[in-house]
Amino acid sequence: MTANDMVHSVPPSPALYVSLALYAAATVLYLVALMRRPADGASRGQTWLDRLPRLCLLAAFIAQGVEISLRGIAGVHPGSSVREALGFLAWLTVLGFLIAGLRYRLRALGALLAPAAFTITAAAWLSPPGKELSGLSLLGRIHISLATLGAAIFALATALAGIYLMEEHNLKRKRFDRVLFRRGAALETMDKLSHRLVLVGFPIFTVAMVLGFVWLSERGEQLLSVRTGMATVAWLVFLILIVARTATGWRGRRAAWLTVGGFAATAVVFLIYLLRPMLG
Repeated sequence: MTANDMVHSVPPSPALYVSLALYAAATVLYLVALMRRPADGASRGQTWLDRLPRLCLLAAFIAQGVEISLRGIAGVHPGSSVREALGFLAWLTVLGFLIAGLRYRLRALGALLAPAAFTITAAAWLSPPGKELSGLSLLGRIHISLATLGAAIFALATALAGIYLMEEHNLKRKRFDRVLFRRGAALETMDKLSHRLVLVGFPIFTVAMVLGFVWLSERGEQLLSVRTGMATVAWLVFLILIVARTATGWRGRRAAWLTVGGFAATAVVFLIYLLRPMLG
């Protein structure tokens, strides 16, 4: 049995289905918590209904972590295929949210992240498995792992930027009934947190790109392609964002749109890899 056959002969464990069910349950719980009006005096503390969505998301994260660990024991690396990388991406994004939630109250972000984690994980397993990436050396695995980690951090920053844009839109039009953060983070907090995430993700993504070009060169592949081009576009957008915020003081809407644009280019790279088996 070849390494490629081994990767695709390892079926998912029950932990995967448990994680998907818990992600779906967390989505419903977050939406219920957002729509629920706080009772008198509840704004000073969290009720069990406020804690339940996060606990459910934490349980989903643990279950998916068990699945990833079991596949690792079976010799399936998170960077061995697009399917594995996407599942790892969803898991890392949830990890970042749970860590950020220790300091910030980001319930609206959880309502966005829980269904995203469910969709990405389910889509990865419903997609054709394709083939394991040929010539996947240690350098290639490190490149894919770092690129996935950088993309996960960018995903969190983009989610915050998207919520920022929605909140700003509602506040400008005085649609206070649609404001999500009645008791949560202010616009300024979301803007700063999104920027900090970009600052963390950018060097990781930069190293991943350098290693990726070295890996492609070692394999004798063409360095100029659609996927490397889109990765470069994403890197340039985030570089412009960092420089603009540092040198010219860009904040708010313009920074949020640049963050969304940078992640969109990053997502295209993963989409290209995901569609390759379908396109032959």
